[in-house]
Amino acid sequence: MGDGSSVNRLGFGTMQLPGPGSFGPPDDHAAALTVLRRAVELGVNYLDTSDFYGPHVANDLIREALHPYPDDLVIGTKIGVVRDNWGDFVPAGAPDQLRRQVQENLRRLGRDRLELVYLRVGGDGLLRPGGTRFSESFAMLVRLREEGLVGDVGLSGVTLKQLDQARATIPIAAVQNRFHLLDRDCLDVLHRCTEEQIAFVPYFPLGAGLLSGRTGRPQLPFGPDFSATQRRTVDRIADGHDATRAQIAIAWLLAYSPAILVIPGTSSVRHLEENMAAARLRLTPADRAALDALA
Repeated sequence: MGDGSSVNRLGFGTMQLPGPGSFGPPDDHAAALTVLRRAVELGVNYLDTSDFYGPHVANDLIREALHPYPDDLVIGTKIGVVRDNWGDFVPAGAPDQLRRQVQENLRRLGRDRLELVYLRVGGDGLLRPGGTRFSESFAMLVRLREEGLVGDVGLSGVTLKQLDQARATIPIAAVQNRFHLLDRDCLDVLHRCTEEQIAFVPYFPLGAGLLSGRTGRPQLPFGPDFSATQRRTVDRIADGHDATRAQIAIAWLLAYSPAILVIPGTSSVRHLEENMAAARLRLTPADRAALDALA
């Protein structure tokens, strides 16, 4: 990251640890703690979270499972969103809202300083844009960095224009946009990150379950379908490596750009171990060409 810290390219996303839809407590509290501890045992030193996961649930679990934290553990969190009473994701990018969100993340995680904070905006079309201008929200994040409450600054769900606008003010350590094997709408942002050595952290790296499930039906109301022809291609490559679809999707991301840091999430230790094993897969040039052609 931008402060000189080094993280492994396969991290862990905590969005699936709370209840369904990342809302409410987990079905199995003890199992959620076990997953977090096992992730660190397997070499994960980057956790991706937010206080709107739950809300509060993911951060509380992280602190319970891992505090006092390992010296090399980097926790990245997101601000700019809150949850309403029905679990919907609501933009909350006004300066006073962002300050409160940073303070709540600090309190829940038991930190004096947040190593990495992403400003979540609606530029990628998944989150509806809020009423606060991007420049106004970003200025508050810069101020929080100057006050020492925030270390590195990241952006999430941004357009190329927004990224370049922010980069003109301060260094950007990481970008978190939607990107996976079948969804490459933000290639321009990824290319800029690769050029500028900015970490690119795709959220929903498995298509919110699309690339790890048995069918081609998306589990969320966005993104592409997974056609029978595409599934046959992925399954053929997976069979050749004695791997799962999810492992192939993760290995493809790691091979696609050196800027990519992958954060697959799960509430299952078995799936966690399978995902981490994907780091050892080496796709052939023919594999990569076939997968590149899917989207």
